[in-house]
Amino acid sequence: MSGPGLHQGFHQRQTQSLVLAPQMRQSLKILQVAALDLRAAIQEELQANPTLEEMPMDDVSLEKTATSGDEKDAPTDDTREEMDFSKDFQVLEKIGQDWKDHMSDTGGVRQTTGEEDERRQHFYDSLTTETSLQEHLMGQAEQSDCTPPILEALRFLVGSLDDRGYLTASLSDLALLAQLPLGTVQEAAKLLQTFDPAGIGAVSLADCLLIQLGLKGREKSVAARIIRDHFELLVRRRIPDLARKTGLAPEVIQEAIEEIGTLDPAPGRRFADDANRVVVADVTVERDGQEWKISLNHDYIPRLRLSNTYKDLIAKGKLSKQESDYLREKLRSGKFIINAIEQRQRTIERITREIIKHQEEFFAEGVAKLKPLTMTQIADIIGVHETTVSRALANKFIKTPHGVFEMKYFFTSGYQSDTGESVANTSVKEKIADIVAAEDPGKPLSDQEIVGLLEAKGLKIARRTVAKYREELGLLPSNLRRRYD
Repeated sequence: MSGPGLHQGFHQRQTQSLVLAPQMRQSLKILQVAALDLRAAIQEELQANPTLEEMPMDDVSLEKTATSGDEKDAPTDDTREEMDFSKDFQVLEKIGQDWKDHMSDTGGVRQTTGEEDERRQHFYDSLTTETSLQEHLMGQAEQSDCTPPILEALRFLVGSLDDRGYLTASLSDLALLAQLPLGTVQEAAKLLQTFDPAGIGAVSLADCLLIQLGLKGREKSVAARIIRDHFELLVRRRIPDLARKTGLAPEVIQEAIEEIGTLDPAPGRRFADDANRVVVADVTVERDGQEWKISLNHDYIPRLRLSNTYKDLIAKGKLSKQESDYLREKLRSGKFIINAIEQRQRTIERITREIIKHQEEFFAEGVAKLKPLTMTQIADIIGVHETTVSRALANKFIKTPHGVFEMKYFFTSGYQSDTGESVANTSVKEKIADIVAAEDPGKPLSDQEIVGLLEAKGLKIARRTVAKYREELGLLPSNLRRRYD
């Protein structure tokens, strides 16, 4: 007889889940990463796919790279249409209904309260800020077809990772802390180790490296054998001793060590916040006569092409079916990567062009002329879902005549003046900053007095909104701004 409150039984449930295909993940990754990170991502693909080649920097342009070789390898309109995974990907965004209601308002300009602005900005920022390691992993956990107890255990494990992405506490201790069965935690840990980035959820450096080799199908390789059986010698790089212990030639040991060197010893750190990271503009906008010229930054993007060597091997028909199928899959994957890079650049260019159309006065005159703009407006024009726009904007920077700005800077809610002119929140903040800069230091203006001056300029804004913007500008209240001679 079971104890009080304990029940055991079988239940059948039907759920719907979205599992992202590897190519879809690659496309989203390429779309979202910053210019500097994109090169590293492409280098990973070059190492993993033998049919991809990097072209010399003085060779054909990026636009021609995707169509180099046979015309049949060129991306078709159908392929480009498939590149927009936003209809599937919106499931992953976990967007609140309030945000959806806001985004459906394509006008984007209306009288709002400070509370509404703050709530809307929260949802907006959540889409365009860089994804944390925890968010990245829980997004995958929620896509997996696991049971609620496993999902709960995954949530606890993800929160227990250190900055390298390791689980430093034992699973038994974590099970006790989480008050979950050890078997559930063990199953969740095993599932966690299949997530991206490879090597996540490891308990040690050796475990991290072995997980990565296992995910590549290299669990029986010489590299894996060295890590598993002779890790101390590997750390000290004792090649002669490793050769003697394994019975293999030093050259083979050296190749294995080089393979190990391509693995990531701390997969979690790529998600770490870095306030001092180098910013490279993805696109530059400058005046060219009466027009605005858009220049995409290709400097950090390796130019790729498919290897003719492997195409010829298939064409000769001398390979086994298994070898031929493998190369065909790698060629298809390589072409997809090339198309994804081209699609990334094309999407950034199209969004930039629409930003210029909506914010032309900003580019001509400066921040004071910034107008309200929503992602939905741009998404509707270029024919994609707003989540695609959001991902394309993430981590991207644009160089303008007035400085370098995050691309999301140009998307902001706003107000409508008495004359019907749309004014962005950023422009309102600049007006407040100008008013404070021009005030009498001995008699600083109160927030209510600033409200009156803005109203005189045709902008009706609540006092608490002025106070909020003043704080965001780093300006003190009037009683603390007063200066005495």
